[in-house]
Amino acid sequence: MHPNTLSTGCPRDGSPRTARPRRPLRVAAASPSRLLRTGQSGHCRRCGNRIDFYPRADQRPIALHPAELATAHVPAACRWHLSCGIAHPHGDRSAWCHIPHTMLCPDGTPTAPTGPHLEAVRRQLAVRTRRLIDTGAFTPAPAPPSEPPASATGRPARPVVQLLLGRYLAETALADLRCVAQTRQRRRCPHPVLAPHTPQGVWTLLPASPQRGQLALPTGLMAVYDLSRLPYDEQLRWRTQRCPDHAATQGAADLALAGWQVFDPLLHTAHIHTRLPHPTPGQRGKA
Repeated sequence: MHPNTLSTGCPRDGSPRTARPRRPLRVAAASPSRLLRTGQSGHCRRCGNRIDFYPRADQRPIALHPAELATAHVPAACRWHLSCGIAHPHGDRSAWCHIPHTMLCPDGTPTAPTGPHLEAVRRQLAVRTRRLIDTGAFTPAPAPPSEPPASATGRPARPVVQLLLGRYLAETALADLRCVAQTRQRRRCPHPVLAPHTPQGVWTLLPASPQRGQLALPTGLMAVYDLSRLPYDEQLRWRTQRCPDHAATQGAADLALAGWQVFDPLLHTAHIHTRLPHPTPGQRGKA
């Protein structure tokens, strides 16, 4: 005979089932950004408060305050609204809007005049920052140096890279660029973008104003890590900031924004170097 009992979903020993089924996060195919929602949150390195990262129309990230504020209390130049996961400047004619975190950061100075409501929010964030410091949950980051440091080989801390018919300023040294894809353990991939068994770029001296419509600078030539001679797929892998394994996996989502900025010789003058880095033995011209 077979017992006529109902299935309770518990193990055979009768203990309750506590493990919940894992639900993998997915990204819609029509989404303008492949970044997961959980990967867009972080904490300010200066005050420790939470911030939400959103890509702009030009793919540059912006850190916004997570909560919406009344539009009447936010200056017109500081209003942002979200559409399909993309942050757009100015408001969308609604009663609520987002505001950049730099306007509320207790460790910074607002770039626009603020009213009593925004100052009250800044005081609340300052109190929370002090609480995080007192409990040891947050340590303020040291002040950045006035000039970008260079390594012993003369390689710039934020090099300029030429790829896909344009130039981009990297967020860190080439050897420290990490893949932004998500692993099966739902963590960021630890592998570098500069893989040892892939085609390498070449350091070369090129004119300082590569983009159309930009004024030429008196510096003349500048050191650029040139990837333009590599295959298109390899340049695209660098632009999306992925390791070779995740570049071949189209279904893997991103857990961070690619740290490239469109190079502007007028805005990024501090990162212009007129001398080539010193090549190491056996790695002439490589990063």
